[in-house]
Amino acid sequence: MRKNLWVVGVLVLVVLLADQIIKIYIKTHFMPTESVPVFGDWFVLEYVENQGMAFGTTFGNQMWHKLALSIFRIIAIIGIGYYWVKQAKAGARREFLIAVGLIFAGATGNLIDSMCYDFIFKFDPCIGFNQLDGSGLKTTCFEAFVVERRHTGFLMGNVVDMFKFQAHWPKGMPWLGGSEVFPAIWNLADASITIGVVMVFLRQRTYFPNKNTTKKPGFFQRLFTKKEEVSAD
Repeated sequence: MRKNLWVVGVLVLVVLLADQIIKIYIKTHFMPTESVPVFGDWFVLEYVENQGMAFGTTFGNQMWHKLALSIFRIIAIIGIGYYWVKQAKAGARREFLIAVGLIFAGATGNLIDSMCYDFIFKFDPCIGFNQLDGSGLKTTCFEAFVVERRHTGFLMGNVVDMFKFQAHWPKGMPWLGGSEVFPAIWNLADASITIGVVMVFLRQRTYFPNKNTTKKPGFFQRLFTKKEEVSAD
């Protein structure tokens, strides 16, 4: 049990460190919306921030909306961590613990942004991703335009995103032709959560075997069993 916890714990730490290193590098070396090709034109680094959930989805414009989302993340992280340790003590497969650990690491990585980044980095209300219509917090940009900025402070920070696929569906394809295959911009924490969830979904029969049912014999096994019974008679 301890070995599994150590192995998965190291993996979680590596994901968290890599996630934060990438985000800090992007914030300190990129201009907002700056895009740099990584693999041709189909995969790029593009610096944006989002005020809501994974893959840039939003969750309202009031202070309590953001606070509720951050509190939900904290509760979810505590619950996932408790479940993770409990499953390790129960002798769960290491592969399953890795999947849960990836989800835990991703959720924690994005929470760190919301908790800390407003205190670490300078806040510029004139950048698009720091503006929030309906917030009621008005400020003047460039001595000409009045905009509404987002709420700031503990648990109120944006989440940094940077990875973007720029592949498009073939133009002749019905409904999807010409549109982006995956338009969202994401980060390593989002990817970690997604991989963990996909692992659990695809391997759920392995992770959660039904102990109340016995595996049915295959066709050839039933066939040879019948022949043996006939020979015995």
